[in-house]
Amino acid sequence: MPGGAAEAPPHKPSTLDTLSVRGLEYAVRRWGPADAPQVFLLHGWMDSSPTFQFVVDALRHDWQLIAPDWRGFGGSTWLGHSYWFPDYYADLEALLAHYAPEGAVRLVGHSMGAAVAGVYAGLRPERVSQLVMMDFLGLKPPADVASPMLLRKWLDAQAAAPRLPMHADHAAFVRRLRAVNPRLSPARADFLARHVGRAAADDRVEMACDPWHKVPSPFVYRIEDVMACWRQVRAPALMLFAEHGYVNERFGDDPDELQRRLDCFADRRVVTIADAGHNLQHDQPELVAAALEAFLHRA
Repeated sequence: MPGGAAEAPPHKPSTLDTLSVRGLEYAVRRWGPADAPQVFLLHGWMDSSPTFQFVVDALRHDWQLIAPDWRGFGGSTWLGHSYWFPDYYADLEALLAHYAPEGAVRLVGHSMGAAVAGVYAGLRPERVSQLVMMDFLGLKPPADVASPMLLRKWLDAQAAAPRLPMHADHAAFVRRLRAVNPRLSPARADFLARHVGRAAADDRVEMACDPWHKVPSPFVYRIEDVMACWRQVRAPALMLFAEHGYVNERFGDDPDELQRRLDCFADRRVVTIADAGHNLQHDQPELVAAALEAFLHRA
């Protein structure tokens, strides 16, 4: 309308595949032409594939973008009991066998998705041509964590099904998302509330994630095991860190440990996205898209 505020451009459309993966039903979101270069987008913990929509909208070139909802998230099967992290490596391998049965692929992972992508790229180096890890470089568990304590907590959690917070309605969920991340614009918060949440009874809304993901692992996290996998990565790696994200929060006061982890990757580059928190794909999607397209080759 002349003299009015400019309307936001429409979101690029996606399609949703339903795929049988290792006995589970997987929802897989796809954007872009089927004959364009493939990029696999792997979402993080307590999230789902629509999280990448704003980055997809900002990409300048045609890509065939393939983004699964991990087991227990979004539209994929929810187990209703504990999850085991190695299953994500096997699920990814099955997804790649379906969508890219030959050759090497480009993997872009955020947070938990980066955890999966980084280890998988070391386990199957011949299958990964380029690796992008968004705001993740391993966990930093407390030094006093012990196996008996973790196992006891896990065992105690089996007595009653965990629950996620409920929000009174869509507007309440939008407010919650913006309270957690003040960088979210109202329009982006509204989009996310509609696409990463799901309707419950009485118009209430909850995150579209199995509450069993909230149950902590019964096993001690060993960064040395993860780093051993990273050292097997042959693909060029891009580390996309957020200025105010988890990597800087965890390792900002421990540069030697940060460097030790980075040194696992023989061919790496680091880009920091300014004025972004952990969900940099929401906070600065244009900068993220530009960094991705500067790194990813199209051959």
